[in-house]
Amino acid sequence: MTKRLRAKYKIDRRLGENIWGRPKSPLNKRESRPGQHGERRMQKLSDYGQQLKAKQKLKGYYANLNERQFHSIYVEASRLKGSTSEHVIGLLERRLDAVVYRAKFVPTVFAARQFVSHGHVTVNGRRVTVSSYRCKPGDVIEVREKSRQMPLVLEAIKSPERDVPDYIEADHGRLSAKFVRVPTLSDVPYPVHMEPNLVVEFYSR
Repeated sequence: MTKRLRAKYKIDRRLGENIWGRPKSPLNKRESRPGQHGERRMQKLSDYGQQLKAKQKLKGYYANLNERQFHSIYVEASRLKGSTSEHVIGLLERRLDAVVYRAKFVPTVFAARQFVSHGHVTVNGRRVTVSSYRCKPGDVIEVREKSRQMPLVLEAIKSPERDVPDYIEADHGRLSAKFVRVPTLSDVPYPVHMEPNLVVEFYSR
């Protein structure tokens, strides 16, 4: 088992939720938190604790973004007109690794980050290796020709675990996808309840 895989499982157990909805999550067999005191019943969280957990859950979902990256997304979202929490979700879903994951070119968002950084993806015909690249409505994302027979890709597009959301048009025959529009919170198929409003409260304290 790789370090990256162990990290994913640790995030699930620490938060007490199967945040990616994976059938292999340890929470499907054991609901306790990691560590020798994991069996103890959790105390009711304070308002701060609830806000912190909401932040950790959303940050962890997107391949465990580091704090600097995640905070910068909040700062950018807070400068836009309208709902800051909705803008946070929109900015996260515009990341190239998120779009590659949503299009089902790879099985996990962790794999999507690595897939992009290794140069397997093009945007509008141009190779992009930055996973945080910001996609715009109308952008066409494709798996490069030499990468289309990778077992990782072939298994992902055949997997029945996830559906492609309607803000992305995916053509698995050509291994291409079009980012149609920036989604709202209700559009995003999170397996668990996300609370970006609590994330905004956490950072705006």
